[in-house]
Amino acid sequence: MSSLTVVTDSGERAPLLCISSPELSHSHPRDGEIVSSSLDEIAVSKPTLSDPKQRLVSLDVFRGLTIALMILVDDAGKAFPSINHSPWFGVTLADFVMPFFLFIVGVSASLVFKKVSCKPQATKKVLLRTVKLFILGVVLQGGYFHGRNNLSYGVDIAKIRWMGVLQRISIGYLFASILEIWFANDYPVDSSKAFIRRYFFQALAGILIGLSYLILVYGLYVPDWFFEISSLNMESRSPVSGYGLSIQTVNCGVRGSLEPPCNVVGLIDRLLLGEKHLYQRPVYRRTKECSVNSPDYGPPPSNAPGWCLAPFDPEGILSHYVPCGLAFRPHSCAC
Repeated sequence: MSSLTVVTDSGERAPLLCISSPELSHSHPRDGEIVSSSLDEIAVSKPTLSDPKQRLVSLDVFRGLTIALMILVDDAGKAFPSINHSPWFGVTLADFVMPFFLFIVGVSASLVFKKVSCKPQATKKVLLRTVKLFILGVVLQGGYFHGRNNLSYGVDIAKIRWMGVLQRISIGYLFASILEIWFANDYPVDSSKAFIRRYFFQALAGILIGLSYLILVYGLYVPDWFFEISSLNMESRSPVSGYGLSIQTVNCGVRGSLEPPCNVVGLIDRLLLGEKHLYQRPVYRRTKECSVNSPDYGPPPSNAPGWCLAPFDPEGILSHYVPCGLAFRPHSCAC
């Protein structure tokens, strides 16, 4: 038995698949076309309305609270140094903003890519979004805007800053999404063994990241190094030892140091990025060694060491290890 069916375009978009099926293409005639089909074909090709996209309300609320916290510490941090970023050692309220954002990125990635029909297409989407976010970070923090009272514009490529906050988020998003797309599984979690089985690759990635970070931080040797004082720091140079010199030497020759002048994080950034491409006014200038108003910014003391004027990037290469691990861990919270 056959029947006549009038099929019109409902405007609904077809899902993106890796391989086009002849059956699917046959079941979608052009606008207003009258086709002959059997009742069985009609039953199979009957379109089903997809459920509207659901949002995780708790994640949206947490995202809003994190943005509010970011605004608070950015605006009130100068008036209340206790909630501003820690000068070096320690944790303050402002230091929770970045981990919170990375947690949100990890949960979002695990929800969006929980079931992917086309992994190469999803990977392409992730790479494109990562590049866009990274470029946006370079534009905002790379030196294109020279100051509110400066009418100059453009950027000096020799001194452009490659790393920053958005760059860190983009890298965390990249690793978390790739891990979810290619290594996630659908094992039901009904026991402790099943939990380990489902999140084995995520846990392994986190362990490897942590071990490699510790090996580099405590294993690499940091030799003596020197830097050229930036023009941004000329106004605060007079009290620092070695005044009158545009080149400052930092004596290290140590291994496993966590202090500002001789840590491996700064060493790797200077070797791979270059001294001139780092953040020129690091937060450790608020330490007791570099500021009389510590933990706030202020003039350096009379015996301030030369490294107080050295550049250091808080969002450098090696410092991305921990954010990537933070972006991995929320996967187990979004199952």
